[in-house]
Amino acid sequence: SQFLISKGSAMNPNIAQKAPYAVELTAGQTYYWCSCGLSKNQPFCDGGHKTTEFMPVALTAERTETVYLCGCKHSANGAFCDGSHSKL
Repeated sequence: SQFLISKGSAMNPNIAQKAPYAVELTAGQTYYWCSCGLSKNQPFCDGGHKTTEFMPVALTAERTETVYLCGCKHSANGAFCDGSHSKL
């Protein structure tokens, strides 16, 4: 599931951390990745985006595995880390 932050955005996401979150996803489960960086339940949404234009990104795990979700909220690979944190 690809998600790009709109380039014309007046708001920039908050950098939750400059490293990915290693998380175990369970096959068949849907998770909501925080795209705004304000959630207290990183890397998942807790509703903190309500005062922003950002929306959580739904991810449904195809298999049980450990994935690396973006912590800086600047990845061009949606919810998944692409190393963008190393340039911030």
